[in-house]
Amino acid sequence: MSVPQNRRPITPGQVLREDYVEPLALKQDELATALGVHRTTINELLNDKRAVTPEMALRLGHAFNTSAEYWMNLQKAVDLYDALHSDARSEIEKLPVLVR
Repeated sequence: MSVPQNRRPITPGQVLREDYVEPLALKQDELATALGVHRTTINELLNDKRAVTPEMALRLGHAFNTSAEYWMNLQKAVDLYDALHSDARSEIEKLPVLVR
């Protein structure tokens, strides 16, 4: 999986909202019940205020007949992009390389 360098990847929340919630006309309460989580969890996920955890990836994969890996890969792409574009990256690049 390659992480785009010039734009932030689509988030799991965006995919969930645009590819599943909206087309299926799901309400947040309905999705929360189907996944066995609190409505706040769904709201935060849909609004990109919560990351997909491995447990949530299992729940989403089961509910939408996808794989947990699909949801985790979406999250990983966003996390790596954010790390690559963070202030920490310049500090990390100053650290020694131990193996060449």
